Amino acid sequence: MLRNQPVTESELRTLIEQGDGLVRSLSAHLAGSERRLVELSDEPDSSLGEIATELKRVDELRPKLDEARTLLEALETRARELRSSWLLRQAENPSGR
Repeated sequence: MLRNQPVTESELRTLIEQGDGLVRSLSAHLAGSERRLVELSDEPDSSLGEIATELKRVDELRPKLDEARTLLEALETRARELRSSWLLRQAENPSGR
């Protein structure tokens, strides 16, 4: 995506904020499901269906969270590289020409 297209600092910040929001949201959902599993395991009357539903949700959320974290880390690395490149160009050509 960003490899061959120019990108602005504002666009980078927006992408990073969106990625961070996704990671936080997935983390919250995963934590909620894990808490619910603990609650269900402590309740003698809880059904296997409820437990299975939460286990399935955890099983689906965990890889999505891992992928989102990996992609966000890669985006942050790429953003640092682009910022360094911008700064180097400005240092090499301070007059803006």
